Amino acid sequence: MRTEQQRGPGRLDEQPRTRWVDQAAFSRRRPDLRLGARSHRLDRPGDSPGGRIAVQHSVRTGTAEYSLLLNAPEDLGRRAVGDALRDAVAELRAIDLTYGPNRPESLVSRLRRGEISPESYPPLTDLVDRCAAMRAATDGWFDAWAVPGGFDPGGLLNGWAVERAATRLRAAGITDYAVLSGADLTVRGHAAHGGPWRVAVHHPTDGRRAPLVLEMTAGAVGTSGVSGRQGHVVDPHTGEPARQLVAATVVGPDLAVADAYATALYAAGPVGLSWFRTDSAYQALFAHRRR
Repeated sequence: MRTEQQRGPGRLDEQPRTRWVDQAAFSRRRPDLRLGARSHRLDRPGDSPGGRIAVQHSVRTGTAEYSLLLNAPEDLGRRAVGDALRDAVAELRAIDLTYGPNRPESLVSRLRRGEISPESYPPLTDLVDRCAAMRAATDGWFDAWAVPGGFDPGGLLNGWAVERAATRLRAAGITDYAVLSGADLTVRGHAAHGGPWRVAVHHPTDGRRAPLVLEMTAGAVGTSGVSGRQGHVVDPHTGEPARQLVAATVVGPDLAVADAYATALYAAGPVGLSWFRTDSAYQALFAHRRR
């Protein structure tokens, strides 16, 4: 599958590229990344070709665990690669502290209490604008304002954090990377073996099924419903926990948007599949009904 240049609520600085891989061909090649069940898993990296620096690092913030895989040119230098990694990790930690809706002094909490406006800080403005765009794009099924206590961007906050960390990597000259959180990821460029990132997306509840297999050089996968928490997504129209699906997974250019679409699809159920036209930059991979 090759997707078109993104239009609408998301943003991207290069065209997404994702293609399905034949199962027989995939069985002869080890995946770089596995998504599914309740978390991600990293297979041991393969040999890095000459002239490249391959780095793998994991970090946990107050609300999430992240993994970063970098494949940088050797002439960038190990010190610069290390600085880029630290900068990306610092961004993830800062977003957790500054925007976490469960932190009383975060900007989101202060916004909910009416102490500041969305225009007070440019990143907060961007976060609020993205939530508003996704509310419109999903016919109100993603609604950051339809939650107890007021504005809560949690449905896309993790994806937004990952994309901002990825922006830090690109600014430092690293264009080949993968950043993962739970069952979500964003990738660009190539893996350490020199080819596209090989991503196995496993069925969220049936471990016996063969995974969907993607080769990606640009794009993201967002998932809702595999965290193990009951009632973590609510129907914004009724306030009741969403119960139609066991999981929803969406692929597209930007992880914040894919995350929001997955959250909305999980809440809406099959009716949400109408958002994903054949020419859309975002597509649903999983939308499984409860039995």
